Amino acid sequence: MNRLSRWHLRLLGWLQALLYSLLKTRLIGPAQQQPATGGTLRVYALLYPSLAETLVIDREVQTLDWTGPLDDNSPLNQAGLQPFFHVYRRSGSPFRKAGKPVICKALKTLAEWQLAHPDRDIEVIPVRVFWGRGPEKEGSFLRIWLQNSGTLGGRIFTLMAILFNGRNTFVHISRPVSMQRLAQDTRTPTRLARKTALLLRIHFRLVSATVIGPDLSHRRTLISQIPNRPLVQAAIEQAMQERSLTLPQARQKALKYADEIASNISYTTVRFMDVLLSWVWNTLYDGVQVSHIDPLKTAARDNEIIYVPCHRSHIDYLLLSYVLYHNGLQIPQIAAGINLNLPVAGPILRRSGAFFMRRSFRDNPLYAAVFDEYLHSIFTHGYAAEYFVEGGRSRTGRTLQPKAGMLAMTLRSYLRDARKPILFMPVYLGYEKVFEAGSYQQELKGKKKRKESLLGVITTLKSFRRNFGKVQVNFGEPIYLTEFLNQQQPDWREQDYQANHYRPDWARPVVDNLARRIVTGINQATSVNPINLVAMALLTSPREAMEEAALIQRLENWAALIVQQPLSSRTQVTQGNAAEWLQHAETLGSIQRQSHSMGDLIYADDRQAIALTYYRNNVLHLLAIPSVLSCLLIHRQPLQPEQLRSLIQTLYPYLQAELFLPWSTAQLDTVIDGWLATLCDADYLECSDNHYCAVDDREASYTELTALAKLMMPTLERDYLALALLRQRRSGTLTAEQLEQQCSLIAQRVSLLHGLNAPEFFDATLFRTLVSQLLDQGILSQQAHNVLAFGDALVALTEQLEQALDGSVRHSILRCI
Repeated sequence: MNRLSRWHLRLLGWLQALLYSLLKTRLIGPAQQQPATGGTLRVYALLYPSLAETLVIDREVQTLDWTGPLDDNSPLNQAGLQPFFHVYRRSGSPFRKAGKPVICKALKTLAEWQLAHPDRDIEVIPVRVFWGRGPEKEGSFLRIWLQNSGTLGGRIFTLMAILFNGRNTFVHISRPVSMQRLAQDTRTPTRLARKTALLLRIHFRLVSATVIGPDLSHRRTLISQIPNRPLVQAAIEQAMQERSLTLPQARQKALKYADEIASNISYTTVRFMDVLLSWVWNTLYDGVQVSHIDPLKTAARDNEIIYVPCHRSHIDYLLLSYVLYHNGLQIPQIAAGINLNLPVAGPILRRSGAFFMRRSFRDNPLYAAVFDEYLHSIFTHGYAAEYFVEGGRSRTGRTLQPKAGMLAMTLRSYLRDARKPILFMPVYLGYEKVFEAGSYQQELKGKKKRKESLLGVITTLKSFRRNFGKVQVNFGEPIYLTEFLNQQQPDWREQDYQANHYRPDWARPVVDNLARRIVTGINQATSVNPINLVAMALLTSPREAMEEAALIQRLENWAALIVQQPLSSRTQVTQGNAAEWLQHAETLGSIQRQSHSMGDLIYADDRQAIALTYYRNNVLHLLAIPSVLSCLLIHRQPLQPEQLRSLIQTLYPYLQAELFLPWSTAQLDTVIDGWLATLCDADYLECSDNHYCAVDDREASYTELTALAKLMMPTLERDYLALALLRQRRSGTLTAEQLEQQCSLIAQRVSLLHGLNAPEFFDATLFRTLVSQLLDQGILSQQAHNVLAFGDALVALTEQLEQALDGSVRHSILRCI
């Protein structure tokens, strides 16, 4: 290396050090591969020529243990090739953002070299440097102007972008593009260079839409356009007739609704929330663990993403946006209940992406039309969206029965304009502690739900003195709406929907199926944390207490069961060992320890036991089938596989409706056989002469089998209570509502008599789900005045259910009714 080259590299090093004194960078984009090996060369494609970006890229790729492109020992230098090239030239005017596509000299040289060396590969890595990310609207015009400074031209504008936005710099490194593969059908360097540049320009447009989001009109402009849309105009005319409004009055009401609904994302607020939430997740919590997000990063380039997470806490809104922001994905528009539009908190949520909706607007066609149109604007502009199909937050920890309203509106929008594919992304959010745990318990015991208020938000701040453990965010299997419609309604593309206002007759059952598919996908993506495991294990023991050694063994055994027979490939179990899980649960105050000379005891007091039921219910579905098998076999009566399959098949529709299990009835036999083999391997069951039986009740493993049965025993007892009550009251005497009320009262009495420390045992919504499923299965029917009728099928189901129940509880239920 000559002296001039050495001085040049030294100068670049000084500039890089100076630059990084002003920057705070964050790597985003898909997971990267290992450094290039063998004869492979790596070059970096930029949108525009930029010295600052080359210095940033050189530093960032070294954090991936790759050879820096400005390194003098780089293989590129030995081959006489440039490590960087660009695909656009700046327009030259600071007021014109559009650049001019170019084939630069460095790219032409690379193409010539690739064709001259067909046995070697040049990997082109597209890289974007975002000097700040403004999802839509920024309070400062200068900042929003500088966010894409590379398009503005001149070093002055890049320097200003660094000074204003440099502390929030994102570096998006894409996966490599093989020039060797592009050159297979190409004979000339010019053609290869053009093909490469065209591919990169398309890729860069997709990256911009994925990371920042497409351009939206100013909020005021968007709102002002909504009353001019045909569906809203029709609703305005209807409102004029029904409410005796003038046209200006009706339009003004539509504008008022649109202003009440629309979000107002502000980059300033997003940055503020990023700083605040970084403190929350790393101070109050032990961080956020994210799983299976990399496939989403690829899918987000070509699809309209609708995130459909479970709803555990008010903080769900902020958690998912935080994770997406830090992983280089655009912040979604989030559907939030109007009850959250509180003073101070409401404007912050609106500027963070929330749009507000009333809980019910069935009787307000104008509001419904405005909301439909706003949602349609989000989808057609390519913005990611987020809503909770469960409607409200789960008070019991179970995934709730889905409400299909938002899904129906999404389908209507898609039928109007299906140009961009829609992808539903189920997301499991797992907490080791939720802020609202205390209020959930009070509500389950009958206390009226507290109205949201600013005082309530301030009161919640008292919780900030406590440790809330780690949070899991696990992305499930995507559901593509087009594929789903092709399966459910193959001729959907050929139909005309304008006449029925995009509400075809087939929409309701299809949307209901989609809703169940989504919540099932959420449960399949369950991430099991230590508190979930401790809750399951400890609550199945007498008096919620166990010897430490026995509890550790049970935790390890049950974690192993979930790993051996997972609900799906997205299901995962926490890392570590059982002793660490127990210590963690103690630290969080979820359990207590009683020291003893013969070995410590682990227990939960009444308050802790009730709280643990919430976290047990998060994951109950993972062991539902082996638990029901255990219920059938703990009486030590040998049963043939065919008998077990028949009994499970009979009970399965009701288990599936409550726990959203993923298997069809055709798949169920295979699942049952798999669990029988697993339970035999774990020494819980014995198999001889084609009969399964519990192990000897003197064996330690029999105690574990009994504990496993107790996971699902309350569910079976609750179902039996409803069936027995129907039989006792006789056919044609109770309505569904009366049955739910009486079942809830009797269940509350049974729970007191038998010490069932779980308020959800008498939760009326679970009885409602059972009645609905009995109607779907034809076990029940509704007659005049909505009374429930039944025949011999209900009697047969009751008798089959009795085989799985504990005798003392069964007799207690019969006495109570």
